[in-house]
Amino acid sequence: MDKVNVLGVDFDNKSFKQFQSEFSNRIDSHQSTLVVTANPEIVMTANENPEFMKILRRTADYITPDGIGIIKAGKILGTPLKERVTGYDLFVWLLKVANEQKLRIYLVGAKPEVLAAVQERIGREYGGIDLVGAEDGYFDDDLEIIAYQIKQKQPDLVFAALGSPRQEQLLTLLRRDRLAALMMGVGGSFDVFSGKVKRAPQFWQKLHLEWLYRLLKNPRRFKRILVLPQFVLEVYHSRTGKR
Repeated sequence: MDKVNVLGVDFDNKSFKQFQSEFSNRIDSHQSTLVVTANPEIVMTANENPEFMKILRRTADYITPDGIGIIKAGKILGTPLKERVTGYDLFVWLLKVANEQKLRIYLVGAKPEVLAAVQERIGREYGGIDLVGAEDGYFDDDLEIIAYQIKQKQPDLVFAALGSPRQEQLLTLLRRDRLAALMMGVGGSFDVFSGKVKRAPQFWQKLHLEWLYRLLKNPRRFKRILVLPQFVLEVYHSRTGKR
């Protein structure tokens, strides 16, 4: 099964290596590509926001299962996904590709101090990357203006850390104009990459408890975590047709 539908969102049923292969081919051929890394929170947001759902259904070229909740949902629905593919892992891998191929990248999003730390680390560890632009997420300009600024730099890769659906709305403008780049929303990846936020240790990841680790580290995430049980209930309802 190439696609797995979870509450109206079609996830690409591919392994991490398959995504790597296809993304590499699209980068090499300069194909305009929008990648959405979707977790349960994004799926629930899309179900409440028709315009966002339209982006996921009509504009996104790939939707990856970012979040163990999506993997669990696939099993509940009887249409299992091959594996979890996180936005952070894709982001780090794409930086490696950009470094090796000396690609042009554009960063947009996060707090100014976080973005500065990301730039510093890229400059220190990824000398082959041509960082053609960086804009923090606290801009007052319309998304159309930011999209125009990005297009002027002609990047090969665009990473947006503005939170959903704002980051996807920005990247949709670039995809609409067929910017010859691979574009991906990366949520909180800049925070982790910069070292400002610590990613869950491997032990927690293997137990699929990254969400609990993040909650313990930052109790203010409690309201966001509440979407998980609601998501599971909706998945069960979609399977049984009952509410």
